[in-house]
Amino acid sequence: MELNNETILRLSFFFGIFGIVALWEIIFPKRPLTQSKWIRWYSNLGIVFFNSIVLRLVFSTTAVGFAYLVKENSLGLFNQYNVSTNVALIASVILLDLAIYLQHVMFHAVPTLWKLHRMHHTDLDYDVTTGARFHPIEIVLSMIIKLSIIFLLGVPPLAVVIFEILLNATAMFNHGNIYIPPQIDKYLRLFIVTPDMHRVHHSVYINETNSNFGFNLPWWDRLLGTYLKEPKDGQLKMTIGIDLFRKSKYLNIYWMLIQPFLKGKDSYAINHKEKVT
Repeated sequence: MELNNETILRLSFFFGIFGIVALWEIIFPKRPLTQSKWIRWYSNLGIVFFNSIVLRLVFSTTAVGFAYLVKENSLGLFNQYNVSTNVALIASVILLDLAIYLQHVMFHAVPTLWKLHRMHHTDLDYDVTTGARFHPIEIVLSMIIKLSIIFLLGVPPLAVVIFEILLNATAMFNHGNIYIPPQIDKYLRLFIVTPDMHRVHHSVYINETNSNFGFNLPWWDRLLGTYLKEPKDGQLKMTIGIDLFRKSKYLNIYWMLIQPFLKGKDSYAINHKEKVT
């Protein structure tokens, strides 16, 4: 697969899934929005554009390009032991998803990293654009972690393409403000992280914020004890966000970028000494 084709393929899936979820939110929304959609979308999508520029400036190659370099130089576990293509593909996608889960937990557990990640949680509404709302520094650190895993495992380029398409698609899906009948969601969340499952993670309550870390596969939360079925106040009445940033001004892209450097009492990090539930 040529890199140019990979970029076109990823963009096609991104805009296609985004359009489907955005339309779904209009026709069958789960919750009424409380904030200006124009301001939120301008800021949340603006940060995506900004992050893309930052990645291009910081890294000389994409994750897929780096995977090609690893493959050409026979680096990584799968290349050293001549693992079959199909096994390497399936194992890589699953292990990359586990790595993202562990990374997510780490960004909640380490107070300094939480200050970066909390920008994702300061959205006062929850919709398809929330899934792309991450601080540039977190995006850079995430890229370093991803490249490290590709290097250590020898992840095939095709597996990187599949994983990134899945991750982007599921992030938009499980952040969607979309209604799925409870009887369907009950079984669907056995195979994929659903909006009702992940929305719990965006609750204002600390113990709920520190649950349901998965983005794509739902198994890690169940296996590692971080799964929470429903929020205390219910899906429709739960409050989105964190206590420290409740003003609408923090939805502006300027405030989003400087949030990690703002002071204030914040006990959401898992390891915080003053944590309360």
